[in-house]
Amino acid sequence: MAAHSYDFYFTRLMYDSGDWDVDIRMPSNVLNSLVEYTTLRVDPAERIIALSDPKMLEAPFCYLAGHKLVQFSPAERKNFERYVRGGGFVFVDDCNHDIDGLFAKSLEAELARMFGPKALKKIPNTHPVYSSFFKFDGPPNTGNELNGWGDDLVHDYLKAIEINGRVRVLYSNKDYGCEWDYDFRNKRWLVIDNTRFAVNIIQYALGA
Repeated sequence: MAAHSYDFYFTRLMYDSGDWDVDIRMPSNVLNSLVEYTTLRVDPAERIIALSDPKMLEAPFCYLAGHKLVQFSPAERKNFERYVRGGGFVFVDDCNHDIDGLFAKSLEAELARMFGPKALKKIPNTHPVYSSFFKFDGPPNTGNELNGWGDDLVHDYLKAIEINGRVRVLYSNKDYGCEWDYDFRNKRWLVIDNTRFAVNIIQYALGA
């Protein structure tokens, strides 16, 4: 299938600092769920693009994760802000395996630098992202969410940056990437497919 005929492709953002290459199987599991549950024409291959590369500005959805220091270069910062302000969507997932919340503290400092100190806010559990495809009462919990955002608490909400009434940066401390990084061949052991919330996030990102 030609690239232009896809409705969706998954883009992971590579950045120079920290550890962007976490949860290796997660994208393929999410992409499989999109094929299973939706009618989207999905590129089955994850695309890894440097945040400093202007090609990332073309992506319908971007994923950025890690659990170490985030310190964007000027080119990375420029593209991130341009992408978000231009209508792009970034899902940021704090892998929260660190001790002192380094990913959260450094990432939030970067977001404040680009969008202002009050731009990142808690979103209500009635937000449309929780009903864009499947119905959720709020963000699903995971088995790994401890020390997210560096405070040793399990939160019942996500944070986001909204621009013109739409979430453009969705920020999780729940380590969804690890939760969705299961061995797909053994998916049958899951009582409820935990990638369904990923379907919601992507559908919202695409305009649902």
